[in-house]
Amino acid sequence: MLAKEELLLIVYFIVVILLLTSFAIIFFITFHKRKNTLLYEKFEAEKRFENELAQSKIEIQEQTLKNVSWELHDNIGQLLSVANMQLNILTGTVDEEVKQSVKDIKEVVSNSLQEVRSLSKSLNNEVISYTGIEASIKNELSRFERLNNIKTEIFTEGETFDIIEKDSIILFRIIQEFFSNIIKHASASKIEVHIKYHIDEMNISIKDNGKGFNIDEVIKSSGLINMESRAALINTKIEIQSIPDKGTSLSLNYPKKVSSL
Repeated sequence: MLAKEELLLIVYFIVVILLLTSFAIIFFITFHKRKNTLLYEKFEAEKRFENELAQSKIEIQEQTLKNVSWELHDNIGQLLSVANMQLNILTGTVDEEVKQSVKDIKEVVSNSLQEVRSLSKSLNNEVISYTGIEASIKNELSRFERLNNIKTEIFTEGETFDIIEKDSIILFRIIQEFFSNIIKHASASKIEVHIKYHIDEMNISIKDNGKGFNIDEVIKSSGLINMESRAALINTKIEIQSIPDKGTSLSLNYPKKVSSL
């Protein structure tokens, strides 16, 4: 009888241990699931915050650029237009020996007016949205040819598709930043732009024939960081390659999206 009670006690003890072990395992699994959920929610919250912060910075930058664009177009552009008209009037009233000088000045003013208008377009996000990214890139390349004695080419392949307005502005600002680096640092004589439309994405590749640099030796500048952060906002893959004395290239893979509007 005692042996039977001992056996039951052992069974009872084993059952209790199994229940406690099961409870501990369930608690452990539940705890880790909850912990992972909280970590994921924290990560997503931080990611949303960073995206919203980056988006706010971009919106502020875009508004600043738009204001500068308006100032260029409405104030400086108007002043240059008036100066151009006055020079037209002056051309018919001056002596022949100074007429050529007046014409030369008029040409400088006319070119300046054209550059102000072109720059105004490249700074105004509403113009970028209206004209599209291709036209905006062409406008920027034309400016470089006039101002920097640099040869440019642009090629387009595939069937075009519409790009979300906000995304087209961000894409153009990335490209504009890269162009700026070329003009300031590359000492290039040529820029090539290739735009390829695929079924589900658009690829923009840009390369120059400048002096290039060693990527491993270059600490990321604010310009490169800005390009990467902007690309991340629109889920665009960005890749920059450079070889000393061979040039630098930029590749952007933008996924085709359906507008939420």
